[in-house]
Amino acid sequence: MNRSARIQVIYSGHVHGVGFRFTVRGIALRLQLTGFVRNLTNGTVEVVCEGEKKLLKIFLNIVQENLAGYIGDSCVKWEPPREESASFEIRF
Repeated sequence: MNRSARIQVIYSGHVHGVGFRFTVRGIALRLQLTGFVRNLTNGTVEVVCEGEKKLLKIFLNIVQENLAGYIGDSCVKWEPPREESASFEIRF
């Protein structure tokens, strides 16, 4: 059974200008997740991601492992899926 979910994550710290969005996109694509990542004007990065709940948990762990030196804090919000996207993109 495919138990789909959606997460919205706000990452803060030194997350602009360090390849953060490109790294997150690569992780999401490898896990076949959909959604987007974008810089916010307040210096944080927003990630919205959908897929199997198990894969979303793996995604969060891999992002933390790979980008821990840049992440000061993260806030994860779990939601029901909306199926708004067919791929994962960087939004500008």
